[in-house]
Amino acid sequence: MTSRRTSLLATLALLAMTASWGSTFFLIRDLLDRVPTLDFLAVRFLIATAAMLLVAPQAVRRLSPESRKHAAVLGGVYGVAQVLQTAGLAHTPASVSGFVTGMYVVLTPLLAAVLLRTRIGLLTWAAVALAALGLGVLTLQGFSVGYGEAITLVAAGLYALHIVGLGAWSDPRQALGMSIVQIGVIAVLCSIATLPDGVVLPATGADWASVVYMALVAGAAAMLAQTWAQAHLPPTRSAIIMSMEPVFAASFAVWLGGEAATTRMLLGGAMVLTAMLLVELAPRRKVEGEVQHLVV
Repeated sequence: MTSRRTSLLATLALLAMTASWGSTFFLIRDLLDRVPTLDFLAVRFLIATAAMLLVAPQAVRRLSPESRKHAAVLGGVYGVAQVLQTAGLAHTPASVSGFVTGMYVVLTPLLAAVLLRTRIGLLTWAAVALAALGLGVLTLQGFSVGYGEAITLVAAGLYALHIVGLGAWSDPRQALGMSIVQIGVIAVLCSIATLPDGVVLPATGADWASVVYMALVAGAAAMLAQTWAQAHLPPTRSAIIMSMEPVFAASFAVWLGGEAATTRMLLGGAMVLTAMLLVELAPRRKVEGEVQHLVV
């Protein structure tokens, strides 16, 4: 019973994290008219790091050497993915970028099978395929493969690797410290990427409010939720739950951003939601319900 309750709490934590990510899309779209993307990312993650260190200054010190090393690697993977995804956006439409990035849903079970020797059942693969199709319906408005799509696909692979790595290395007792290290490494990488052109800061109180919200809620709190939740959930299951991000993004865009709901939006959202419910409610074999941890 305790394990089932913990699994439910972990699922809800991932959904809350994904909802917070989805709530930022229309905010980011407005903000990036005035602040370059990498500058925004650097400021966002620097604020998140500072806030987490202020709240829990001893959390990093309490990490075991292994957890500190793992968190640094995971933060590096995520940070490079952020930079590559941002670079890809300069060469590909946002809708295509969103779909290609969402391919971590497909890549996660492949990496989990190779790296963790996880056996994925047919029902889970069906949920993966349905989620991928739903992402396509939600986001695609034509598709071509070029430089932008290629590096965005690399970013998707790194996001999948991050999900698998968290599933293998995260420890619920050290989730806070691991989250701080990851966020800190991401902040450093994004800051380095902004150095050639200098950093452009938000100029208005409203822009700063958006950045602070995205730093504290969709940055620090979201990373903590993901790190803790993935200590209790298999990577493939986590990836399918996280594929709800564009569904939440579309919902917030309609609710707060003034966009109109479309048939594509409703159909794609229903497909992704069905995939998530399928993997959550369907009975799983014991091997699929286990979180396999690696000691490196």
